[in-house]
Amino acid sequence: MDSTIFILALLDGVSYAALVFLVSVGLSLIFSVLRIVNVAHGSLYAYGAYVAATLSLAVAPISPWLTFPALLVASVAVGVVVGGVMERFLLRPVYGREDVLQLLITFAVFMIMDNLQRLIWGVQPIFASTPLKLLPNVSVLGVSYTSYQVILLPAVALLTVLGLRYFLRHTLAGAVILAVTEDREAATAIGVDARRVFLVTFMIGASLAALGGALASPTTSLVPGMGADMIVLSFAVAATAGLGQIEGAAVTALMIGIARAFVIYLQPEFEVLVPYLIMVLVLLIRPMGLFGVDKVRKI
Repeated sequence: MDSTIFILALLDGVSYAALVFLVSVGLSLIFSVLRIVNVAHGSLYAYGAYVAATLSLAVAPISPWLTFPALLVASVAVGVVVGGVMERFLLRPVYGREDVLQLLITFAVFMIMDNLQRLIWGVQPIFASTPLKLLPNVSVLGVSYTSYQVILLPAVALLTVLGLRYFLRHTLAGAVILAVTEDREAATAIGVDARRVFLVTFMIGASLAALGGALASPTTSLVPGMGADMIVLSFAVAATAGLGQIEGAAVTALMIGIARAFVIYLQPEFEVLVPYLIMVLVLLIRPMGLFGVDKVRKI
């Protein structure tokens, strides 16, 4: 492998890891608070991408620079509206029920949203690359690369890590969420509205998944099935890091993203295998994940 291929693979891995992190950290946040594995999380990623592309194509004739706020608006809209409706009417009735029932419900929601996506946007690829083209390329050790992918995406991922860390550890709302996470019964006993915490947490996690899709929309063609691909990879990242680990999800996403990129350049036929091989090897050694910790189980 020459130096150019090495740098390209490294940059590809970093940019892709930023997108995967945004989706997987939202998945981890929802699981840590709601204790539900949301299979439909990948649909939120896909909806974020499609809504962002639709808004970008609509505002680009007015001003191409409006496509950047369109990405943020799309992610928040999907997280609040779609995520809020999903939590309130579809997931809330199954809290505390058997894990299998929760899994089946979220899988059914995923199938419904996937077919609704095809009904709204069709099956033809959609591509809205205006934000990508507006930012100039940069030279990284002699290799030209888009600044959107090598600067903007990692910067958003880093700000997300720092923002979530500050929100959960230094704000009252974050303290309430952590209290519900640690001991739901005790938090409820002192007056915390657990249902409101669940709703807010789910909308934050959904917005993060939609943000990942929105930021991915300028870099790839949007096609049916993209949500399924992302949710499987996000599960691998979240499980490898340890569910509920924010900083751990960032490190694991970077590790898996870079490994996947190098395999694409060297042995592309093993692209799908590598993330899950890493997950299996890690979980065989540390069943709680790389950054997970054992917790005392209440009986």
